[in-house]
Amino acid sequence: MTAGTIFYLYDLSTGEVKNQITKGEWVIRRVERVDVENRQIWFQAGGIYEAQDPYYIHHCRVNFDGSGLTFLTDGDGTHSVSWSPDRKFLVDTYSRVDQPPITELRNAETGELISELERADWSRLLRTQWQIPERFVAKGRDGKTDIYGVIYRPTNFDDSRKYPVIEKIYAGPHSSFVPKSFSEYFSAQAIAELGFIVVQIDGMGTSNRSKSFHDVCAKNLGDSGFPDRIKWIKAAAKEHQFMDLSHGVGIYGGSAGGQSSTRAVLAFGDFYTVAVSDCGCHDNRMDKIWWNELWMGWPVGRHYEEQSNVTNAHRLTGKLFLTVGELDRNVDPASTMQVVDALIKADRDFDLLVVPGGGHGIGESAYGKRRRRDFFVRHLMGVEPGSR
Repeated sequence: MTAGTIFYLYDLSTGEVKNQITKGEWVIRRVERVDVENRQIWFQAGGIYEAQDPYYIHHCRVNFDGSGLTFLTDGDGTHSVSWSPDRKFLVDTYSRVDQPPITELRNAETGELISELERADWSRLLRTQWQIPERFVAKGRDGKTDIYGVIYRPTNFDDSRKYPVIEKIYAGPHSSFVPKSFSEYFSAQAIAELGFIVVQIDGMGTSNRSKSFHDVCAKNLGDSGFPDRIKWIKAAAKEHQFMDLSHGVGIYGGSAGGQSSTRAVLAFGDFYTVAVSDCGCHDNRMDKIWWNELWMGWPVGRHYEEQSNVTNAHRLTGKLFLTVGELDRNVDPASTMQVVDALIKADRDFDLLVVPGGGHGIGESAYGKRRRRDFFVRHLMGVEPGSR
């Protein structure tokens, strides 16, 4: 990972740089406090410990002149802290998807551990046969960059069986989306319960890594990190024989994830064969200007057309299920209808659900989720869902 975010101290009178404050191959995630009196910055950062997931948030402090850089947390996980009123102590709670919360009392001046206060007990959860999400890392398209993701299994998991694979995707360039902290329930697990392996991945083009990692999205939203995602899934399947890719991979997402999931079966139909796409912003020429142009750029060039799901609809070879709310006020429903029109003109088979009065994210309604589950069972398992 190349150098991440850097603090500089500027002279407001002249506009000149007085000094560089931070340096290193890590990313500043948030400024928590600027202490003018003591000339210190308290901030959150990722990637400060080489052996840890670079998305984990840690808490730090540095002086305006760049001296005194102190890492106040160090446990292998993502951290949140509470400060004592005098900021001399902090209570640090950290966790991972495969590690329930650990809470510590630490010295806020040095970061030194004073005492472990509590360690969550998940024994009752494990007795339900709840499957611990697996963190998995594989190299991306360049063969060098680590790509991070999570694997979810059903509670009745049997490693001697073969399971179809589904990816839950959201590839918006404005953040990263694979969960990093512990929860007893992730929504992807509901689909895994049907007998699937479900994965989530942060491919190149998303943020909270290096600038070069993020720059992949520039004029390139149609990429959605798919070259990294495909390599990651293949690497996971090579290590885990229970992941069955022989009939292709399913994929689903909403909004920007709806754009990406449809893009998957249009541009990478030899790998992704079944997609469920909700309220997708399928053409960056007609969606919210402030969102699309931020990464696709101005003026509107040929790259907009080349990456549009409308102009690529004729490339559909797999199974596609589109859902949209009639009154979506976030992404114009016409975005979906333009894809529908192009699919009809190309004589392609597809499924469509329009919900009267429905808004953005209607695919996450009880009915929308049931229809999504049925679509995957029907087309990835070859089983007709039972009557209800």
